[in-house]
Amino acid sequence: MNLKQSLIIAFILSAISIAAWEFYWRSNGKYPTLNEDKSLWAMHRADAETATKEDVIILGSSRAFFDIQIKTFEEASGKKPIQLACPGASPLPTFHDIVNNTNFNGTIIIGVTPGLFFSTTFPEAFPWKRSQSRTDYFKNRTYAQRLNFELSIPLQQNLVLMSAEEEEWDDDIDLKSLLRQVRVGENRTKNPYAPPFYYFGDTNLDRNMKMTNKTAVDTAFANSIIKVWHYFGKGAPPPDKKSTTAYFLEDLKKFKARNGTVLLIRCPSSGGVRMGENMKLPRKDFWDELVKQAQVKSYHFEDYEQFKHLTCPEESHLSEKDAIYFTRELVKLMKSDNLLTNSKTN
Repeated sequence: MNLKQSLIIAFILSAISIAAWEFYWRSNGKYPTLNEDKSLWAMHRADAETATKEDVIILGSSRAFFDIQIKTFEEASGKKPIQLACPGASPLPTFHDIVNNTNFNGTIIIGVTPGLFFSTTFPEAFPWKRSQSRTDYFKNRTYAQRLNFELSIPLQQNLVLMSAEEEEWDDDIDLKSLLRQVRVGENRTKNPYAPPFYYFGDTNLDRNMKMTNKTAVDTAFANSIIKVWHYFGKGAPPPDKKSTTAYFLEDLKKFKARNGTVLLIRCPSSGGVRMGENMKLPRKDFWDELVKQAQVKSYHFEDYEQFKHLTCPEESHLSEKDAIYFTRELVKLMKSDNLLTNSKTN
């Protein structure tokens, strides 16, 4: 057998193996998804470099990511926002980056998830480091990394086996994740007390995140996510209200000085998560005090009749249907307050 024949056989066997692997996972309900990772985030962070006074940037944690739908916002306002929210992270490092490393002076919408916004300013703490690491990656990424990401997009969008996340969900199926699940000896479990954390949102190239239909309609599955939130809530360290507020206000002062606009948004939460927030981070001591000191326009879901009925399937994020409604109504409020009057279609 010559080299050419060997290459042909190797190619055929590889194609058959990939097809079989794809068929297996698709038959188990999996589908191709775009990875929500630092490369995708950096692609949109680059848009902030040339953004104008008329542009809108969204910062925050996962609620601002799930609950503000990009297409709906664009249809309602005439301006496509730049989505830079980061799940599980403080928005303060990203806001600091935009204020100090760009000339942007448009509108910044900041989603305030109390447990993360007021969490910490310690550089090595997870909420801070998670956000800062993406900013650092944007600054330091190489041309090879950019090209690799661009080439990976069509593969991610069409092959289930390419599905992987930085979050390291317990149901990821890429090779790295499958190998990570193989544990031996004393290292058989990463944490015997931590509940499994499953994938529950899909991202597209615009970094529009929507809750999966399974999470919205399958109560048992949604409850598995709720257990994770309760686990995180019980183990969360005390908030550092003083340093986080001071850090934010310093950057806010700079941004206001160049005529930038900041809007604070408190997205819905419900059930046990909301109860926990009321106990550990009461509104009057955290949200109300922040708004008072920031002196910017704010929108808290509990202040508006159209939002009070919204219930989060897993207590912390809206379903796609409700997120579309929330976004549309939020834009109406902003427009009625003359905050989006300069928006125009791209």
